[in-house]
Amino acid sequence: MTLNKKQKKQLDLDQKKLSQLQQQLSGAKRQADDPQEISTLEKEISTITAEIARLKQGQ
Repeated sequence: MTLNKKQKKQLDLDQKKLSQLQQQLSGAKRQADDPQEISTLEKEISTITAEIARLKQGQ
């Protein structure tokens, strides 16, 4: 599988976004001011993870 430049850039952006979301989720769990924020972050993480997997599979 070979990624073109656009796919590589998207993969890099998605991985950075995933890292940022995981940090936000960690903080939200420590200070649960808004319980809905945790589920929203978890859904975003799931979406980004699926996109990363799709890109790595070359689709």
